[in-house]
Amino acid sequence: NRSLRGWMEYFKHSSRWTFPRLDSWVRRRLRSILRKRSGRKGISRGRDHNRWPNAFFERHGLYSLVAAHRAMLQSSAG
Repeated sequence: NRSLRGWMEYFKHSSRWTFPRLDSWVRRRLRSILRKRSGRKGISRGRDHNRWPNAFFERHGLYSLVAAHRAMLQSSAG
C-alpha cells in the first residue's frame, strides 16, 4: 500500500484512464504471486480471477488508485 500511495502521488495529474489500468496491473501481479504461492506456475490467468476477485483485494485493504483519484477529484471540486 505504501508503494501504491507513492504511485498515486506520482500519477495524480495523469488522465483518468491511467488509474484503472494501473489498478488492474497491480491486481494481476498480486494474483501471480498468490498463484505461485499455491504451487502453480506462470502468470495469473483464467480462473485466478475467480479464485481472487477484486473484492478479495478490497477486503484485505489493498489501496485503490481509482478510488483515491476519485476522492482527490471530489475534494478539489468541493
